[in-house]
Amino acid sequence: LLEQPRFKDIIKIKTIGSTYMAASGLTDDNYNPNMPVKEKWAHLAQLTEFALTLKETLTNINKESFNNFLLRMGINQGPITAGVIGARKPHYDMWGNTVNVSSRMESTGKAGCIQVVEETARILEEFDYVFEQRGLVAVKGKGNLMTYYLLGRKSDLKNSPVKSNLDDPPVPTTSS
Repeated sequence: LLEQPRFKDIIKIKTIGSTYMAASGLTDDNYNPNMPVKEKWAHLAQLTEFALTLKETLTNINKESFNNFLLRMGINQGPITAGVIGARKPHYDMWGNTVNVSSRMESTGKAGCIQVVEETARILEEFDYVFEQRGLVAVKGKGNLMTYYLLGRKSDLKNSPVKSNLDDPPVPTTSS
């Protein structure tokens, strides 16, 4: 998927076990905090589109292979620290609150869902993404955060019934 031109600004950072970390907005040399929202956060919308495409691709694989694999994803936005680390085996990595919260969104989310914090949901709503409020989730080191599940693009949901992500049993959360 990352080879598709529409995902040109998304970079795979690493995989650890079954966790795949990707990022966007790392190469924007023209960043200006006063940019219009749609310009400033276009890379976040691209990352969200990538996540939805991953989910759709896995659904198609499941249909063809008679499996029921589900992804659990977390998306967040904000500043990060990144660089090459390791003397013997150098590799690029990233750290910081933004990365930690994204990781917590993944780990406290539900299989088959994409979970975000409130600020990320508000930004992505500007790009016509639709969310369902999950509620407060206890996040280690952050306290209770208001979280949302991404339902999809408004245009894709108009003609199809929307299944609530809250219909299933709750997922245990971590405490702070």
